[in-house]
Amino acid sequence: MSTIASLIATDIDYERTGFQTGTLRLPWSHDRSAYGHIPIPLAVLNAGDGPTVLLSGGNHGDEYEGPVALMKLMQRMPELAIHGRLIVIPALNFPAFLNGSRTSPIDGGNLNRLFPGARHGKPTEMIAHYIETALLPRADVVIDLHAGGASFDHAPTLLASPPPPSDAARRARYLELVRAFGAPNTMVMDLLGEDRTFAAAAERRGKLFLCGEFGGHAGCDAANLAIVERGLQRVLQRLGMLRDEAVIAQPATRYFRVEGAQHYVYAPHDGVFEPAFALDDDVRAGQLAGRLFDPHEPWRAPREIAFRGDGRVMCARTFARVEAGDCIALVAAETSLD
Repeated sequence: MSTIASLIATDIDYERTGFQTGTLRLPWSHDRSAYGHIPIPLAVLNAGDGPTVLLSGGNHGDEYEGPVALMKLMQRMPELAIHGRLIVIPALNFPAFLNGSRTSPIDGGNLNRLFPGARHGKPTEMIAHYIETALLPRADVVIDLHAGGASFDHAPTLLASPPPPSDAARRARYLELVRAFGAPNTMVMDLLGEDRTFAAAAERRGKLFLCGEFGGHAGCDAANLAIVERGLQRVLQRLGMLRDEAVIAQPATRYFRVEGAQHYVYAPHDGVFEPAFALDDDVRAGQLAGRLFDPHEPWRAPREIAFRGDGRVMCARTFARVEAGDCIALVAAETSLD
């Protein structure tokens, strides 16, 4: 893993006490700007002794509950009395965020599939490299906020590290934070071996990492936004960073686990998909998930697609038009993390 300093620069002094706002300057030389850069906004509030928490959103640019919650938090930061250090970046993949797209319009980069990144890489790879080499070493706890984006709708769900830390003390601390967030659902995700994510980077660095999926349709749902805002406040309180804020009641969370490929439903070929389920439905293996119509031969009977595992539908595709390999639904089985 590269430890060479990133080419991304900033005027932010992470060690200075007090409140600072500024940008990460991502170098971007192109036809219209030979010596240009892309400014990625961030804020830091440093009150000295205490943990460092990195809060981020906009890892994918069409997911909005996280960025909106963090922009609102940034506006409160000058008045917050905290213990420790808070680093807030509402839109990590800023070009994608401005474009309203999952991936960057500059290089097509999906930030959450590019860790550990590259110092001399494309712009999105450079962002991943900066996170891995400059931000993660400073952080004790990381919370990266997602939603389903344009192509998915996701039940409001906190994603727990797969698996939670094995060390007993760290595991207990981690589960405290999971419970403090108080999402309606907490799910242990299985990305089928994918190790290029922010979560994988945080695990390599030994950081306590929370992620979450809160909505979809590339919208900003008021109820899901409230879950995010309240969850963040409770976690910061549990960490001892916010001692003067009113305590918000902590709801119970239900635990789920994605158990491998059986919990994914994929389109076997191109077509138009008619779902036979809704988000939050409890389903069984063999149950009809939906029908896939061939628009080129509409007189033919559609292909029926079945669920391959028992569980609850946590995530559902929003686009009826599918291509071979598109994920249509994600299922998870109820479990326990204790």
